[in-house]
Amino acid sequence: MQAILEDIRYALRQFRKVPGFTATAILTLALGIGATTAIFTLVHAVLLKSLPVVDPNELWRVGDNENCCINGGMEDNWSLFSYDQYKMFRDNNPEFRQMAAFQSGANQISVRRQGSDHPAESFISQLISGNAFETFGINAYAGRLLQPADDQKGAPPVVVMSFRTWQQKFGQDPSVVGSSFIVNGLSYTVIGITPPGYYGERLTAEPASFWFPISSEPHIDGVMTVLDRPDLQWLNIIGRVKPGVNIKQIEPRMQVQLRQWLMSPVSKVEERSKALIPKQTLHLAPGGGGVQRLRDEYQDGLHLLMWISSFVLLIACANLANLMLVRAATRKLQTSVRSALGAPRARLVRQALTESVVLAVMGGLVSLAFAYGGTKLILHLAFQKSYVPIHATPSLPVLAFAFGVSLLTGVLFGVAPAWMTAHANPIDALRGANRSTGQGSSITQKTLVVVQAAFSLVLLCAAGLLTQSLRNMQHQNFGFDVKNRYILHIDPEMAGYKPAQMDAFYRQLHDLLAGIPGMKSVSYSLYSPMEGNNWGTGVYFEGQPPPQPGSNENNASWVRAGAGYFDTIGTKILKGREFTDADTSATRPVAVVNKTFEKKFFKDGNAIGKHFGIDQKASGTYEIVGVTEDTQYWQATSQIRPMFFLGAQQWVKYDDPDLGAFENVSHTKLNAIELHTSGYVPGLEAQVRHAIAQLNPDLTVIDFQTFAEQVEGNFNQQGMIAQLTSLFGLLALVLASIGLYGVTAYSVERRTSEIGIRMALGADRTAVLKLVLAGAFLQVVIGLAIGIPATILGGRAVANQLYGIKPYDPLVLVITTLVLLGAAFVAAVVPARRAANTEPMHALRTE
Repeated sequence: MQAILEDIRYALRQFRKVPGFTATAILTLALGIGATTAIFTLVHAVLLKSLPVVDPNELWRVGDNENCCINGGMEDNWSLFSYDQYKMFRDNNPEFRQMAAFQSGANQISVRRQGSDHPAESFISQLISGNAFETFGINAYAGRLLQPADDQKGAPPVVVMSFRTWQQKFGQDPSVVGSSFIVNGLSYTVIGITPPGYYGERLTAEPASFWFPISSEPHIDGVMTVLDRPDLQWLNIIGRVKPGVNIKQIEPRMQVQLRQWLMSPVSKVEERSKALIPKQTLHLAPGGGGVQRLRDEYQDGLHLLMWISSFVLLIACANLANLMLVRAATRKLQTSVRSALGAPRARLVRQALTESVVLAVMGGLVSLAFAYGGTKLILHLAFQKSYVPIHATPSLPVLAFAFGVSLLTGVLFGVAPAWMTAHANPIDALRGANRSTGQGSSITQKTLVVVQAAFSLVLLCAAGLLTQSLRNMQHQNFGFDVKNRYILHIDPEMAGYKPAQMDAFYRQLHDLLAGIPGMKSVSYSLYSPMEGNNWGTGVYFEGQPPPQPGSNENNASWVRAGAGYFDTIGTKILKGREFTDADTSATRPVAVVNKTFEKKFFKDGNAIGKHFGIDQKASGTYEIVGVTEDTQYWQATSQIRPMFFLGAQQWVKYDDPDLGAFENVSHTKLNAIELHTSGYVPGLEAQVRHAIAQLNPDLTVIDFQTFAEQVEGNFNQQGMIAQLTSLFGLLALVLASIGLYGVTAYSVERRTSEIGIRMALGADRTAVLKLVLAGAFLQVVIGLAIGIPATILGGRAVANQLYGIKPYDPLVLVITTLVLLGAAFVAAVVPARRAANTEPMHALRTE
């Protein structure tokens, strides 16, 4: 140990003597290690980290796939459950100490402190079972958390607030606990604050600010209540098993319980669907990571970025190895003298490796600053303005990763100098080491430059492919126009509006907003294109038999929208007409369908005048009066689905209570408001908010943004990957250029006498310039020869991230090759010009 400490002190003294070399080496390493550590911070948080709960390894989730938010019918492989199913599993599986239920979606709620003059604000909330906090072993930061007694019908209305909301919105005011808050018009008592860092059972952007017991669901969801609907699945289930329980024995029994429940009358399964019950299954999955929807969304991109950052780190290591080789070559005389005086070879090798590791650790320490900044940048690129509970400050696992990477890099770039030290010849001390540097180090340095060139080409080409893929996604014809268009969201139900009041409310709202100077048109809908929402149902056609049970052939997405909706969002009507103010409850119910709907369901290619419904008994309810162009309502790369649109001012009276609920819900949740202006309107958002406040001061504007911003939000992940890959590609190019410059400059210095002799014998400056450039470009060309096949293979590896471009696109390959060659020329021409300007007599005297 004492010898190692002496080696470390000696290494630090040596680095202090060469501050320029030390700073360059540390900065190069810090960039490489920092980039890799920043990506690992996200990988750890999204893919590896357990929930911040007690003993997460004891938690098991019922279901092994991700789903949201409310499902009906058979799931085949079940992961969402109704409240009745949850109670059945909870009460009949004693192997679980606790079993909790969590709403798979979230609710937007209006919250105002009772007695406060401040207007109501919009927050995210979640419904959970009364034993959820107990299942996770979570204790309150202040007050108490929900208990099973709170989750009973008739229990006093209570709610738990998140620490972040308490801190940011109420300044950690202790009086909040025990105070009453008006939530959607009803008074709730805040009974406690969750501990810092707790975000629920899933990592997500904008986690819940409030947690309500499931018994509060009828009030929170209003007309959309699903609590007493055993045929609708909307809950995730996570349980804590008792010690020594064999999960493989529980799973088959729970599958049997599921099928028995589906066969019972309480499930409300249609008779024709009961043939599918034997095929229904469920699986138990480790629940320590919670519901991992964010993991499924980001894991491919994070894996790709981890590989790319690792390539950058390898290029940094190659650069450092070159620097250390040059340093070892300049110290060869000193090393030879030490060897001649009897220093053991193992001692010299250990000293060389110690210097490399010390340098790497210093680089690792500096890299933490780059990792912190890089993580903040990545979070901003990935989630934009949304809050996500991932902290840029390195955690213990991230610090351990950075330390481990630092040691590994120290060994990687220290091997070559250590090898040179091990082969130091004592004879060199007698004849002058600088007179004969040998070819070994030169070959190693050039090999490292070749590797850097190959890796740089791979990264540059990946950046080019991903950037072009993003451009292709963004410049599709989405079937709408974003110019001078705006989207805002409200929720009239949060302000106390009932279904019967909706028509009058939206007429008033329309007139107020249409009166704003510069407003061209106003409409409203259940949801707008590419906002991340989807409502779907089965459709049945007049005169046609229903599809087979379990078939999804008749499924379609749908939107209820107001008059002038398609003109407001810029969607073209291909046939017929769109909704007008004349379409009311006094006229025949009409529908507009998209081109895909017409093509799929009508073999004659003409939907106008045809009839359909949302139930076999009501298959003639709606008459199709228009066909629109296909419009993208989902992700940019999603396949266009069959879609129909219903008029917001038309109500259909159904005898079936479920269909009646369909009408109420779809008229109450017309929360998306679309605006089209004639041009730029100064202070538009303020004018809109003022108009809405005039209508009802309790009506909160959930968000307001341009239509273009809403669409752009769909490309956050792809944009993050493309921008980071481009950044890493640029960094790799710079490092490779520095490496080529360093090797070429060292080669010129080593061959100064040779160049002098050549020029003395008649070689002109152009010949010397060509000589040096040819040597530099030979390394790059070899790197390209290796890198081009590797690039083609790398393109195939990122194929699932590409859209509208081949993994081996020749144009991208040509452009990135030219960029690399251009950078190589710039890096090599400086030492080449220096060599060409060498005076022969001066060069001969250097010998």
